[in-house]
Amino acid sequence: MIATASAANHEYLKGLGADEVIDYNTEKFWEKARGVGVVLDAVGGETQEQSWQVVKRGGRLVSILQPPSQDKAREHGVTAVVFLMERNAEQLVEIGKLLDDGTLKAVTTHTFPLAEAAKAHEQSETKHTRGKIVLEVVPAEE
Repeated sequence: MIATASAANHEYLKGLGADEVIDYNTEKFWEKARGVGVVLDAVGGETQEQSWQVVKRGGRLVSILQPPSQDKAREHGVTAVVFLMERNAEQLVEIGKLLDDGTLKAVTTHTFPLAEAAKAHEQSETKHTRGKIVLEVVPAEE
């Protein structure tokens, strides 16, 4: 698996299973990676445009932000989809069980009280958060 990140996050990504990490501040991933079976685009825009050069014919480009161009997908011989989640109570319960039993691990890097939701949003807008941002909801005292 190949991942892209700033140098400060290379070891973190290797710990998650990346075989190679490309520093997006100093290297152009589209010049280093070729013949990739699946590209997961979590940035969109210009990054998605450059991803067409990386994915191999017969591969997949999956975006979690914006629908990829179907014209470009045909041109490059790949399947291109957008993957968006919809709320599903049953699936959330199952995810909760997986978290509780340790099968699934969530990395939390920032925790804010609900009253500081604006600060949490500002942190998410930096696009440099490793892991999840959590809002703590404390029940009102009776």
